Amino acid sequence: MKQIKGINDFVVKFANVNGTGSASANHLFAKAIFRMGIPVSPRNIFPSNIQGLPTWYEVRVSSKGYLGRRGGVDLMVCVNPQTMADDVASVQPGGYFLYDNTKPLAQNLKRDDISYFGIPLTEMCMREFKAPRLQQLLKNVVYVGALAALLDIKFSILKDLLGDQFKGKEKLISPNVHALEMGYQFASENFKCPLPIRLEQGGNVAPHILESDHILMNGNTAAALGAIYGGATVAAWYPITPSTSVVDAFSQYAERMRIDAGTGKKNFAIIQAEDELAAMGMVIGAGWNGARAFTATSGPGLSLMSEFLGLAYFAEVPAVLIDVQRSGPSTGMPTRSQQSDILAAAYASHGDTKHVLLFPATPRECFDMTVQAFDLSEQLQTPIILMTDLDLGMNDWMSPPLEWDDSYQMDRGKVLDAKGLDEAENWGRYLDVDGDGICYRTLPGAHPDKGAFFTRGSSKNEMAVYSEKGEDYVQNVDRLLRKFETAKSYVPEPKTHPPIEVKKPKTKLKLGALFFGTSASPAYEAVEMLAPEGYPIDTMRIRAFPFHESLETFIHDHDMIFVIEQNRDGQMRQLIMNECHIAPDKLHSVLNYSGTPITARDIAAQIREALNTKGADVIALRPETA
Repeated sequence: MKQIKGINDFVVKFANVNGTGSASANHLFAKAIFRMGIPVSPRNIFPSNIQGLPTWYEVRVSSKGYLGRRGGVDLMVCVNPQTMADDVASVQPGGYFLYDNTKPLAQNLKRDDISYFGIPLTEMCMREFKAPRLQQLLKNVVYVGALAALLDIKFSILKDLLGDQFKGKEKLISPNVHALEMGYQFASENFKCPLPIRLEQGGNVAPHILESDHILMNGNTAAALGAIYGGATVAAWYPITPSTSVVDAFSQYAERMRIDAGTGKKNFAIIQAEDELAAMGMVIGAGWNGARAFTATSGPGLSLMSEFLGLAYFAEVPAVLIDVQRSGPSTGMPTRSQQSDILAAAYASHGDTKHVLLFPATPRECFDMTVQAFDLSEQLQTPIILMTDLDLGMNDWMSPPLEWDDSYQMDRGKVLDAKGLDEAENWGRYLDVDGDGICYRTLPGAHPDKGAFFTRGSSKNEMAVYSEKGEDYVQNVDRLLRKFETAKSYVPEPKTHPPIEVKKPKTKLKLGALFFGTSASPAYEAVEMLAPEGYPIDTMRIRAFPFHESLETFIHDHDMIFVIEQNRDGQMRQLIMNECHIAPDKLHSVLNYSGTPITARDIAAQIREALNTKGADVIALRPETA
């Protein structure tokens, strides 16, 4: 049997039962690889119940620094009998299967093309530890110790990580280290170690990874820090997976960084509303009053907030919304990832509305774009929606350290103070003086007798006086559209990468790929897979809506465009067609909507199929078991 080989380049997947303490052990494994200086990308694939259902944890090790999912499993660690048949089937030919052999493996689970490593995890823990809870928890640590021997992980790093994890709870360190040693010793004595797939510190790691001191961080934490540094003082929210940890993290950082040094009083307010609609209403009220305010939600919350988003758009009140997308519609799959709120967010509310959207792809961009969102919301006097997803929000990603410029000053946009109101010849709240669609606003109490106006969700004229005249309404909504055009020069521009040089192209078509958010990393990898096959593909990563003019140029300069996204209906493709008036047959959808993040191999397969290549190996879009 030919075994899979590789140094710092493989995929390990753990199959566990939710609620058994496996997450911390699996995370220990990923962090140890990271501490060795090797690029790693962990993903927790968990159910929406508290315990009892299957859960998986996938760790991508990539010397080239790929952070997206590759597709396929090289080494499966399975301690869940419920899913064992599917888990065995998911291992690639030549791969490895580690399992608890306290009970014999059923004959139907045996394959001739993979290697099996049975470890009596349950038996070992029953023998060594008396407390039932410890027996369950430490079974996970035993297999991490075995993996240390099989994959050549530095044992000292694992011990140091346990010391960090249980600092202040030193009594727990000894049994955990003992469990590691049990697994390491068993693997060393019973198997040939290390495996043909293994880790090597300082091995063939991509230069761009070595040149930067990376950190492991999730997008929700990064966005919360962005809100702190962006000047947010009000967070109104209603708990919903997977966005809850945004406000949790904001609260923790605010307790450290939003306390007045002189008085000890809190300079922030966090309010749990009765529902998402009320939360958005509170944010709008705070924004109208001059505070920088935000909320965080997911798809169902976005649906409820739609009415108030329309109010903020039409009344022109700053607000920031962080939408951590999950699988819909309705309750959908609360703990699975998608990019399926694109159209709902872009056109949220009834009538003619268009909202500014930002699409971060990394924790660093979650931080930077959240800061930018607060500036944009006040510059444009409108809601700004940050479109992340569960994969980016709740999983740890390798990221360059966050950076901050201490000279940063908030850009509050066109705000008239008392002096400005005195100098203004003819001020009206909805009067477009500069021709860019953005009017001058005032904050409550700015002047003793000037600057007051009625903020209306109903139709009005330029002076904020109620009006049902058709010409006043048309003038107002046309100005809002003009403001949306102005926003194109404010939002982040797309990122482009030149194609990989192909000596003997197999097509005369000029090919391009568009993608955004967490589809980016696997998309780049797929493009690199296809280049040696004779298919050069230009790439553009969309970072904001409204679309920059360079997007239309990119599309017109190519014969065939692949739009890579994670939803069923090709929502970004529809948005591009709608806003840029592009013929449908020029834009080809590459989709994934299974709830697990899209893989590079799946993207490459779908592109091959669209190009009618002989090597097309299409992966069916279906709900994955892991």
